[in-house]
Amino acid sequence: MTFEPSELTPDRSVRHFYGADLRRHRANGDWSLVKLAGEVPCSKSQLARIETAESTVPPGLSEEFDRVFGTDGHFTRLYALMKHEVQHPDQYREFMKLEAEAEFISFYAAHIVPGLLQTEAYAREVLSCDPETPDDEVETLVRARLSRQERLTSERPPFHWTVLDEAALRRPIGGPAAMREQLAALLPLVDTRTTKIQVLPFGHGAHALLGGSLTLLKLPNSRDVAYEEGNETSRLYEDSQQVGKWQRLYDDVRAFALSPRESAALIGQMMEEHGSCDPST
Repeated sequence: MTFEPSELTPDRSVRHFYGADLRRHRANGDWSLVKLAGEVPCSKSQLARIETAESTVPPGLSEEFDRVFGTDGHFTRLYALMKHEVQHPDQYREFMKLEAEAEFISFYAAHIVPGLLQTEAYAREVLSCDPETPDDEVETLVRARLSRQERLTSERPPFHWTVLDEAALRRPIGGPAAMREQLAALLPLVDTRTTKIQVLPFGHGAHALLGGSLTLLKLPNSRDVAYEEGNETSRLYEDSQQVGKWQRLYDDVRAFALSPRESAALIGQMMEEHGSCDPST
């Protein structure tokens, strides 16, 4: 069977242009992926992913490309430009694909319950906050969010570890009934064979992840990625040094969180604060 290289789209971002230019120089120099992998500190599979913009470029590799191809700093300059690119257009789609493949998912949420753990009413309230989002689009987004959760109850679910800031549980989203339902949905997941939930109490004070949410994914090929999300921007990290930094920050936060048993007790207490789910009482 003849190998057909993936189609490239160099006009989509600096990252895509970098990959396309790498393939162009490789082809012009009659370098196979195997041959190039023997000359630079990068595997054949990762080189292929760099060419199709599926993987970030590790630090120091651009200088190696310039050495091999004799390109006088061309790839080094492209790399500097790529690092300043806020995000490439497909990063959220790429994150969703990686999340669906992940074997281990670690999550920190500062302000709201993460999408993988949201109830329908809670998700609808969160997704309808933007007044510019039409109602029919909100419903489409709700269905998509709930469909992501199906893998958690599949025959081979990923291991899912969540650290929730106390603020994410105290904010009454959707009214008392919806909030009580959301808190109740968390309790069965606090400490199971494949899920852990811990609450980071207000008493811990300031920490490095206060600004938003962080997801760490461990993939079947031993590849680790991190996804940081804020109000207006988000970013997917694939470089091992950057992912390692986010892993250390996550570990620091988790170290100060309540145990699963203590977290369950606090969540139960919050449920009582939202009153009975029985309207007759």
